[in-house]
Amino acid sequence: MTGPAFDADRRWRLHDRVALRPEPFGALAYHYGNRRLTFLRSPDLVAVVERLAEQPSPRAAFDAAGIDARRWPSFEKALTSLAAGEFIVPDEPAEPQDHR
Repeated sequence: MTGPAFDADRRWRLHDRVALRPEPFGALAYHYGNRRLTFLRSPDLVAVVERLAEQPSPRAAFDAAGIDARRWPSFEKALTSLAAGEFIVPDEPAEPQDHR
């Protein structure tokens, strides 16, 4: 896996080419670009992933999803794996356009 290194202090989002399919255990995530499939084995993890883009950091997403702070390390580990597989990517601000 070659995705960007996970940093819990930066903004992240679901990759544009990733689809989540809800399942009773959580969700299936399929990356249409690299054709990888992974399981999000917890509805709580799905809630966090779905909130990433609207929060300033994963830790803020944990809080927004109501995740107990004692569980945050396991969620950071899961997001590290998702970043390595390019399921989530840093949400970089758009570069200003040069309109010369």
